[in-house]
Amino acid sequence: LPGPPFTHQQTPRKMVYYGQTSCEQDTERYLDVMKYVFSCYKKEVPLIINTMGWVKGEGLLLLIDIIRLLSPSHVVQMDVCDWKAMAPLTPEHVHLQAGLHTKGKQQPKCKQLDVGAAESWKCSEGEDASVPQYKLLYVHPEFPRAGNCSYRRVHSGILRDMSILGYLGHLQYPDIGAVLPLHSLVPYQVPFSAVALRVIHTDVAPTNIMYAVNASWVGLCCIPDEVRCQTDGPVLLTQTPVCDCLGFGIVRGVDMEKKLYHILTPVPPENLRLVNCLLLGNIAIPNCVLVGQQGIEGEIPYVTSDYNYSI
Repeated sequence: LPGPPFTHQQTPRKMVYYGQTSCEQDTERYLDVMKYVFSCYKKEVPLIINTMGWVKGEGLLLLIDIIRLLSPSHVVQMDVCDWKAMAPLTPEHVHLQAGLHTKGKQQPKCKQLDVGAAESWKCSEGEDASVPQYKLLYVHPEFPRAGNCSYRRVHSGILRDMSILGYLGHLQYPDIGAVLPLHSLVPYQVPFSAVALRVIHTDVAPTNIMYAVNASWVGLCCIPDEVRCQTDGPVLLTQTPVCDCLGFGIVRGVDMEKKLYHILTPVPPENLRLVNCLLLGNIAIPNCVLVGQQGIEGEIPYVTSDYNYSI
């Protein structure tokens, strides 16, 4: 936590592309993703779990699930100076309180999350888990704007855009002084048959899938199953997989005649050989990437300035 995330980006040991800025619409998949990533932790070094800060309503119940499932040694709870509605997350409180997908002591039977995906999280009838053994560190900061939700939303959106721009900065050549626009960089050509495709956050008709993918931010992922193409069209997944993400890219074009995706990505070739799945989520490319590049002639896809502000 030494500063804004875009200033010190690192290649993660294990990463899953969730595809949304909030887990509110699919908390079960969020827990599945968290468990999948946590399974890589070998306990050779201390681990800090930086929770997302959603601590109202179902977010608080989800936080209780996370504490119960990951069994931390310490919990640091920061109070907000102008909001006192949240109870201290003591081990006793977490033990008794029902979470969003798990039950407390007084309700022993746990809700099953997903067949096969969460077998280890199910509790048998009548089972009474012991009180969690962690130490609660309760902090009372006096940060200005700590309770200002609208400020945090705007600030977090800017930080996300800066992180994407910082990531795309790895596409630039280190020995050239000027920054090259993305449309001057040579993309990879990826056959439709080489990768499976899935839109995470919404249902898209197969006939419209290429309109959604074109000019989009995608996660470059690796699924354990072999990609098999029955037709000359794109390979579409029916469910969102929980799988390794090796990096990100921009689909800067789709060649329907040659059946190719054109993808810009800084992921090294030795890792790209493992990629067999493209996941499209609800993460937008920063506007400046589309409208702020020099040397573009003609119309820009999916960008317009001809609109009425009153609508």
